[in-house]
This record gives sequence, C-alpha cells and structure tokens, in this order.
Amino acid sequence: MGKFERIYHDLARDIDEGKYGVGDLLPSEKKLTEKYNVSRETARKALAILTDRGYIQRIMGKGSLVIDHKRYSIPVSSLVSYKEFAESASSDTQTELIELEDALLPHVPFQALTDGSVEQVPVTHIMRVRHMDGAPAIIDHDYIIKSVVAEIPRKVAEDSLYHYFEGELGLNIVSSAKQITIEQATPNDAKYLNLHAGEYVAVTTSITVLEDGTAFQYTISRHRADKFRYLDFAHRRQEIPVSE
Repeated sequence: MGKFERIYHDLARDIDEGKYGVGDLLPSEKKLTEKYNVSRETARKALAILTDRGYIQRIMGKGSLVIDHKRYSIPVSSLVSYKEFAESASSDTQTELIELEDALLPHVPFQALTDGSVEQVPVTHIMRVRHMDGAPAIIDHDYIIKSVVAEIPRKVAEDSLYHYFEGELGLNIVSSAKQITIEQATPNDAKYLNLHAGEYVAVTTSITVLEDGTAFQYTISRHRADKFRYLDFAHRRQEIPVSE
C-alpha cells in the first residue's frame, strides 16, 4: 500500500466511524505531511481520492470539508462504468437485470443531446435496477446500437457492459455527452425504486461515442432524488492578454 493510500484509508475510516462529521474540517495538508512524514504532494493525492469518492469538498482558503457521503456521487464529468463506480463507492452494491430485449431506439429523450438527428434504429435494450446498501437506488436503461454490437449475452448484462465492449470486443470508448434533469416519478419508478406518488427522480441522459465518432450507447438513468448527488468542480478560465 502506498503512503497516499494509507492516508486515504485512515481518513476515510475516521469519517465512516464518526471522528469527523459532516461540516468538520480534516487536518490540513501541512499537518498530514508532519503526521505521516510525507511530501505535500502525497497528502494532496490522498485528499484528491477522498474528494473523488464523495467524502470531502476542497474549499480554497478553508480546507477539506467533510460532506454527506451517504448519498452517492455520480461522476458526471468523467466516463466510468457502473461497475467501476460501484467498486470505488463505500456502499454495498448489487445489480438486478429486469429486461434484455430487442427494440427500437426511443429517439425523443436524446434529441436535446444532438442536433435532432437521432433515428429509431434497432438496439438491444437492457433495463437494470441498481441496489445500494440493500435498497433500490437507480434504474438504468441502456440502448446499444445493433449495427455496432449485434448481441449482448445475458451474463454480460448482469455484470459489466464496458468490460465486454472494451475487453472482449476491442471497442475504443472515448467520450459521452450527458444531461441532468429532475422529473416526477413515473409508475415504473415507483414500482422499482419504492417511491410514492408526487416524489421526484433525478434523470441523467447520455450518449456514448467511440473513437471514430460513432454513437453506440444511449443511456437513461433514473435516480432516487434522496440518494443522488451531482458533484463536480469548475475552474474559471483566465483570459490570455493579446499583445498588439
């Protein structure tokens, strides 16, 4: 185990066990370097992992603030599979396969992410319910273009699509366009997510693209709003002065 991993595991354990509560500040980088006899870069790397996994938020001029990590943080600005996300999460996760069927792409939900040219082409539709800590949290609908991936084996649908796409088919997945909206729960949401009438869900819609520009995976994920958290960090772009 590397030094930064030891720092990460120690701090994550302290947060999980309540030594640091929501709103508390973790020890500064300087204090961590002194305690563990490491460089500031090593301490910063450990804190970066805590940030990525939803434990803390780095606030300039203040430090590392503990946040509510019982909600899962959806990696909107990075492209990861659910299995990769689940392995990095601090909760116990399971996947329940509900449907695996041939269908036509429901083009309307994806129009906002394109120039309006989404066609109703043949796809494999995969519906899965993601359970976190024993409770249903997400409904995933994946539509895989058949002209790119002809069939999806049931074992693959129950495990990891990305492992199959990249590891077995050799597809080079490079980017994804995503949109987040808040919608009233449908009867299907209520059934699979244990919701009541009038409750809301967070909906992420995405189109995933291969290296050659082919859009091959269309996904709609419907999240319980009380479990969902969008976490990202933005940097203000500095204007570059133009010399005359």
